Amino acid sequence: MGKITGFLEYDRKVESYIPVKDRIQNFKEFTRPLKEKEIKNQGARCMDCGIPFCHSGCPLGNLIPDFNDAVYRGKWEKAAEILHATNNFPEFTGRLCPAPCEEACVLGINEDPVSIENIEKNIVETAFSKGWIVASPPEYRTEKKIAVVGSGPAGLAAAQQLNRAGHWVTVFERDEKAGGLLRYGIPDFKMEKNVIDRRLKILEEEGITFELGVEIGKDIKANDLKKDFDAIVLCGGATIRRKLPIKGADLKGVVQAMDFLSQNNRRVDGMSFEGEDILATNKNVVVIGGGDTGSDCIGTSIRQGANSVSNFEILGKASEQRTEDQPWPFWPMKLRTSSSHKEGAHRFFSISTKEFVGDENGNLKGLVTVNVEWKKVPGERPILKEIEGTEKEWPCELVLLAMGFTGSEMTIAEQLGLEADARTNIKASVKNYHTNVPGIFVAGDQRRGQSLIVWAISEGRQAAHHTDKYLMGQSNLPLKGEGDLPRL
Repeated sequence: MGKITGFLEYDRKVESYIPVKDRIQNFKEFTRPLKEKEIKNQGARCMDCGIPFCHSGCPLGNLIPDFNDAVYRGKWEKAAEILHATNNFPEFTGRLCPAPCEEACVLGINEDPVSIENIEKNIVETAFSKGWIVASPPEYRTEKKIAVVGSGPAGLAAAQQLNRAGHWVTVFERDEKAGGLLRYGIPDFKMEKNVIDRRLKILEEEGITFELGVEIGKDIKANDLKKDFDAIVLCGGATIRRKLPIKGADLKGVVQAMDFLSQNNRRVDGMSFEGEDILATNKNVVVIGGGDTGSDCIGTSIRQGANSVSNFEILGKASEQRTEDQPWPFWPMKLRTSSSHKEGAHRFFSISTKEFVGDENGNLKGLVTVNVEWKKVPGERPILKEIEGTEKEWPCELVLLAMGFTGSEMTIAEQLGLEADARTNIKASVKNYHTNVPGIFVAGDQRRGQSLIVWAISEGRQAAHHTDKYLMGQSNLPLKGEGDLPRL
């Protein structure tokens, strides 16, 4: 695949960024695309490695060496067909995926891996610019009606696959616009929302119906939905936010990250929102949590004009390289520095927040921390220990809790009599995504818990296959590893 000696001739190269001082003035995407020749050279780096471990690293099973080779040879339309054969929305993953495929790249054993994610983004953007991505309605209809609840990446993927099988698909979304986390959680500087809208237009042209501003379980009882549709696919998110139950947690200025991010996305889009403004402007901001959501809070706070932004992580600072206990091709838990971190945030590791401090009016004015260490005990989980004498008070007027999610909202599950697992997700067979109630399937975060967008798309595709098979006795929709008929 690619050029036989390409990995020896060309160094890894990805898109560059607009300077920090310029990009923080707005919420637009800030990458600078590579030239076509440079992208072809990156495709040429894909080795003829024999066993492409990138396949196993990718939750979608993308045919990565195949589209890399097509890019190297300048066959962009073929590359787009190959990419869409396994991924409904490469414009999302090409911007937002942490690229586990690259961590599994054979070249990455002793060199920089192939820049797979950036190649993927360039393939789909080229396809859109050339007009190759158009609506492809099914040739026939089965007259089966399917309700998909949730319009995030899992729901959209399930809907498109089931529509391709000829079923009539209705997507229910409680917010006024479709997209789920993509629209309300991901900042525009990582993905502008016209990227979602152009894909939604295609889905609608293919025959998918969107019922927006409709909350299943509230506006429509779940059992009524069951009466009106032949099957239901639940694709809600893991939306129960993890709290920090310490003194002062109820002070004004202690905010859940997703409330902050969602409000800002609505503000950027000119949409209305409930409640008071949550703004970092002229404030000392502390973001608690070192993951992607925390990083998004950092970039958003800086763009809103925060005086300072500090990021606290209770875990120790990870190694910048793989460690011996995390060998290739497994996903390594190494230190990851995002573009937002580089915009002026101060990062602190092995630090725990003990108390939020307020003024006489109930407003946050600071917090108290203590340094911690993790004691390893053979055969047991590490134990967290506070380091005596390290308590410190920090001035801050806004704390953003970005500590992940503990599970899904269970209103729909309760109304339908669905079983839950120990992690407050809807329980479903790992083989066919079927719940304990006939005709009801579940995919994405609502089944597996908080996870990646690429996993959500994969789950939606898998659930679609099994839903189709349940209704028709068999399914031509692909399972992971089987590919799909080339279609844009």
